[in-house]
Amino acid sequence: MKVTILGAGVIGVTSAYYLAKAGHQVTVVDRQPGPALETSFANAGEISPGYSSPWAAPGIPQKAVKWVFMKYAPLIIQPMLDADTWRWVIAMLGNCTSARYATNKSRMVRLAEYSRDCLIALRDETGIQYDGRAQGTLQLFRTQKQLDGIGKDVDVLKSDGVPFEVLDPAGCVGAEPGLAHVRDKIVGGLRLPHDETGDCFKFTNELARRAEALGVVFCYGVDILGLRTEGKRVVAVETSAGELASDVFVAAMGSFTPRLLKPLDLRVPVYPVKGYSITVPIVDETRAPVSTVMDETYKIAITRLGDRIRVGGMAEIAGFNRDLPPSRKATLVYSVEDLFGGAGDQSKASFWCGLRPMTPDGTPVIGATGYGNLYLNTGHGTLGWTMACGSGRLLADLIDGRTPDIRSDDLGLARYDGR
Repeated sequence: MKVTILGAGVIGVTSAYYLAKAGHQVTVVDRQPGPALETSFANAGEISPGYSSPWAAPGIPQKAVKWVFMKYAPLIIQPMLDADTWRWVIAMLGNCTSARYATNKSRMVRLAEYSRDCLIALRDETGIQYDGRAQGTLQLFRTQKQLDGIGKDVDVLKSDGVPFEVLDPAGCVGAEPGLAHVRDKIVGGLRLPHDETGDCFKFTNELARRAEALGVVFCYGVDILGLRTEGKRVVAVETSAGELASDVFVAAMGSFTPRLLKPLDLRVPVYPVKGYSITVPIVDETRAPVSTVMDETYKIAITRLGDRIRVGGMAEIAGFNRDLPPSRKATLVYSVEDLFGGAGDQSKASFWCGLRPMTPDGTPVIGATGYGNLYLNTGHGTLGWTMACGSGRLLADLIDGRTPDIRSDDLGLARYDGR
């Protein structure tokens, strides 16, 4: 079949690769001049199946009030009267119950664990290189209250068979020797030894080249204007380069997917939650992180990528705004310097922001729609890199009519009654 994928981020490219491997004729369309130049460009770099958790959790509304007034705030809410924003926020708050948290986290971990297995198989098959490491994730707690509150996460990890370690300060330093200078600031940590790290941008570009070798055609610098339908089927995508017909279409445009599908009366509850990162060259190996450290207090991920440190985090509710306020950079600098002071040269830090496509329940939307030949692969939030390979493989199976390796009926748009 002819399959057209809309979007060349890590989700679109992995989808293209697995569909091409399955024997389909694949075309990928993107407005950027190359792959992974938007949200996939400079994310936190962590591949963390065990840390796959919905932001909607018990106690979050109360925590949000405190976060908003912190100097180095992990949450920023810009005053907005936009109906889509408030509709999404209300839906997210509705998921902040213990029962929904457990359900949402379990299915997120299921997909993320599967994706990690798919990545390992892909890496073994292709030898793809992307500054990858397989040395785990350490969630770092600065207060006893934080450490005491990990019970619900540990329960889900146990039920899903995900290995973990609860560490004291000495154990945290053992896993991340660069923390030895700040041992007195740590009360403990939750380590997920099977998590990995890597440069999503490098991975996506390398995989795009391998996809091209399989016959995938990439149409870069092409604006996607809309979809033309006949009845309940899509017959063509309208672009700045003309119409493109296909047998199957895949919407993988991240935060921009809802805008594309709204004229089709498809309600996709994906919202652009803005995140920031800095990338810093390492100048002192002894003080640098080994893998990923999650600073629980500031919700910041500090990741080793080759000879660089990637520091990413924060959640800003600001629509499609892409400004780079110095105060956001200051939060990232503070977290990494407070824990790994002197490891990187902050004078050479590059500052970036991306629009994470978030669903109210944290789980991406993967699968069919009310249109017989239109599929979705979007809404991965902060976990696009973590879930990319599994999502691409799952989507290819669904399009081919094969039974996927994991349960997928609760990942589709139907759970929102959006079709």
